[in-house]
Amino acid sequence: MPRRLLCALTLSLALAACRQPTAPAVETVNDTPVEGSGAVSAPAPAAPPPKRDLSSTTQWPAASVGAGDAQLSCSLDYAGQGDGEPLEDLAFPVLEQALGACRDSGVVRVRYSGKINASFTELVARVAEMARRLGISKRVLDLNSTGGQVEDAMHAGDVIGGSHWTLWVREQSLCHSSCVLILAAGDSRMISGKVGVHRMMRIGSSASSRSELTEELKAVQDQMHDYLQRNGASVAVADLMMTIPNRQLRLLDATELREFGLDGINAVQDDLDRIRLTRECGEEFVQRRDAFIRAFDRRCLSPGTAVEDINACGLELRGQFGFPDTRCPAATPLAEHDAPQLAHALRPRVPEQDAQGSGRGG
Repeated sequence: MPRRLLCALTLSLALAACRQPTAPAVETVNDTPVEGSGAVSAPAPAAPPPKRDLSSTTQWPAASVGAGDAQLSCSLDYAGQGDGEPLEDLAFPVLEQALGACRDSGVVRVRYSGKINASFTELVARVAEMARRLGISKRVLDLNSTGGQVEDAMHAGDVIGGSHWTLWVREQSLCHSSCVLILAAGDSRMISGKVGVHRMMRIGSSASSRSELTEELKAVQDQMHDYLQRNGASVAVADLMMTIPNRQLRLLDATELREFGLDGINAVQDDLDRIRLTRECGEEFVQRRDAFIRAFDRRCLSPGTAVEDINACGLELRGQFGFPDTRCPAATPLAEHDAPQLAHALRPRVPEQDAQGSGRGG
């Protein structure tokens, strides 16, 4: 073969190799999955636990955080002020005292490290209800979890979706397996840590063939599809979870997180907010808010950026779009950082004795 032709062929092959798509990152999970680890499913599709109306009484059943580790802070400055005080007991008076310290700041942040389980669902439900009672409208769930039971993740996600949380996965933190379902439920998501999925395991399965195991998991997968759709996330997340061996972990990059609807502003909540804000704050406000969100996504959500730096970038960017807004301050983007100024304006008008926790009925 002529030397010139050989060189051209070699260069062509090298360029073709450079154009090959980068393979998705896959990590090996070294420990053997056990119940409550990774993504697991109950022996039968679990019905949602019976709903208790925590808002109508102070006599809450006994509950605790369980095997997880929860800390409660009235500050978003985790780098400067840490993650707050440990929280284990979820009794009414304990939470009333703990969140009472956050009334002046107007924001509560829960740092949770551990499995996604029924106790985690109880944690977010009770903190959200106590925050509502105390007029603390800004809630941040600061996650670090390797997963847990899929059904519990969907139950917790429905609670989160109904009580307006911002979700963080900080640098050096994880959100793996069923924890990814939690991300679908947040009003807003800021992700710096690693997010990954793999196939769920079936606890106590009696399946002896692929078809039997697939049939057992189909009902759970259908539940995940419905859950993801109602939260504005892609059902492809559930499908991807069925293809990665449980001993491995498929990491999602920034583009995938956005395309799957797991990062940034929740699409369904954004639609609801646009309808409400057009009515309450005017079309011009909504247009400025949309312009800010586009700029924020473009300038501040770079892969690997620390959550504190994402927040700092957004706060600096707000002034270019006329925020904070004096007419609708609570609807200003990143308003959780304005919470101390908003706390008194947003607090429900209640009799003084109720605000101090007295005069409660059972």
